[in-house]
Amino acid sequence: MQFVDVKTDIAFKKIFGNEQHKEILISFLNAVLDLSGDKRIRDITFKNPWQAPDIPILKETILDIKAVDHRNVTFIVEMQIKDTRCFDKRALYYTAKAYTGQIKVGEDYPKLNQVIFIGILNFNSFDGDNYLTRHLILNKETLQQDLQDFEFNFIELRKFNMQEAELESIIEKWVYFIKNAGNLTMIPKNAEAIPELKEAYTQAAMNSWSRKELDIYEYWQIRDAEDRYSLEEQFEKGIEKGMIKEKLENARKMKQLGIAPDIIIQVTGLSRDEVERVIP
Repeated sequence: MQFVDVKTDIAFKKIFGNEQHKEILISFLNAVLDLSGDKRIRDITFKNPWQAPDIPILKETILDIKAVDHRNVTFIVEMQIKDTRCFDKRALYYTAKAYTGQIKVGEDYPKLNQVIFIGILNFNSFDGDNYLTRHLILNKETLQQDLQDFEFNFIELRKFNMQEAELESIIEKWVYFIKNAGNLTMIPKNAEAIPELKEAYTQAAMNSWSRKELDIYEYWQIRDAEDRYSLEEQFEKGIEKGMIKEKLENARKMKQLGIAPDIIIQVTGLSRDEVERVIP
């Protein structure tokens, strides 16, 4: 059996944004937020359910998951592969936009309900070793959460290094699924006792995907690979450019000290033409 890489945006959206299997997202949310008893989510309504897009317009596809539960609490769930600039500000923007979008001009503010953002990150973003962190608005003096309508939860996959035999809690098993499913060949035994997690593995199995969905998944993987290669290439060019700039600056200082050009060339590795251009 072969599974898709759940970290891929398309795969994540198809598995967790599936209206036919909304119990998957409900179980995941209850585990992330550690909800129990009457606070557990019983039902959700997807605001942007999974729908296989046509490849030509794939770049315009909205890939985050947005759902509202039976208490009218809004959940935004996003899988983020690349460490992009200002991801934290984007999370704030999405949350604020979902919050203000609940009412129209002139409507009463009491109609506004809580919005909870959950970001699954394939990179490290916060200090500390905990793979799951919760961010709230607290009173600095009392540490009370007087403003309760905004909440942010982040799962940093690179900080999660547990092996299958070490998994105990439901959230650990969910995070293990997200991080490692693409490298597995069978459903882990620890998932058998959790129907929603077992169904998630079933939905991640490639033999359950249509040909169109697999084409989209493969296209997305190719695009991600190209993006990573482009970033690596830019990074390498940036390093190279920085090294040359440093060498030229050192050559300039050496020339100002009256050091012979031959010695500067030998020390810096620059060409004679480059050294001569440093200071006319």
